[in-house]
Amino acid sequence: MKTYFLILSAILLTGCTVPQKSEKPDFSEANWIDLSYSYNSSTLYWPTADGFSIDPVFVGETDGGYYYSAYNITSAEHGGTHLDAPVHFSEGKHTVDQLSLDRLTGNAIVVDVSERALTNRDYLVSVDDFTSWEQNHGQLPDDIIVLIRTGYGQYWPDAEKYMGTTERGEEAVAKLHFPGLAPEAATWLTTQRNIKAIGLDTPSIDYGQSTLFESHRILFEENIPAFENVANLDQLPEMGIYVIALPMKIEGGSGGPLRIIATITAN
Repeated sequence: MKTYFLILSAILLTGCTVPQKSEKPDFSEANWIDLSYSYNSSTLYWPTADGFSIDPVFVGETDGGYYYSAYNITSAEHGGTHLDAPVHFSEGKHTVDQLSLDRLTGNAIVVDVSERALTNRDYLVSVDDFTSWEQNHGQLPDDIIVLIRTGYGQYWPDAEKYMGTTERGEEAVAKLHFPGLAPEAATWLTTQRNIKAIGLDTPSIDYGQSTLFESHRILFEENIPAFENVANLDQLPEMGIYVIALPMKIEGGSGGPLRIIATITAN
């Protein structure tokens, strides 16, 4: 006990403060920004995936005299604003339902590469893009959620401008053109930095012309999930953001529809 008071006295004399436990974010006055697209007949999917449909079971006034509506919906896991679980490209890694809530929520940053990506449909987000961000803002914090703004969100849901083709089926895959994360950058993020998750405003974390999906495989081997077709990234600053990204909890799923929202926590 005597030792404790000696330490406390030394702290007070030197003008330092006793470290406090970190406080939980206060969302009582948060202004939430929706980073998700609605699911409807215009929702974009991978050319080989089934799209979204909604079919009425009953809509109208019941025999009891009250209004009632219910629908059946169908959708591929990977379409619209959605989450890719690590098991999507890495055997034995986390499925959608195995991802912790901590992994899907937290402080986030935006890396804006739109100036370069909008002039190159096949742009690969590089290590230099991340180190340039760090030159302005400091090193990426541990346990950060990384969001990449390519600028292609402005084209949703125009498939030609957003994905590079309106065609469907296996033959259309070779005609996809949109930016993505370079495998070298994925390796850098997993070996030199410590991130929770990554997302971007294109259909895939790998660029449209990828055939090996290397960035998926590198990230997912480390159980880092990806958010794809993220909306409204132009409404976020480059830092001072808190994100909540909750997918449909599909047991054993490789992905699923995602409701992702953000609030700005600092100027």
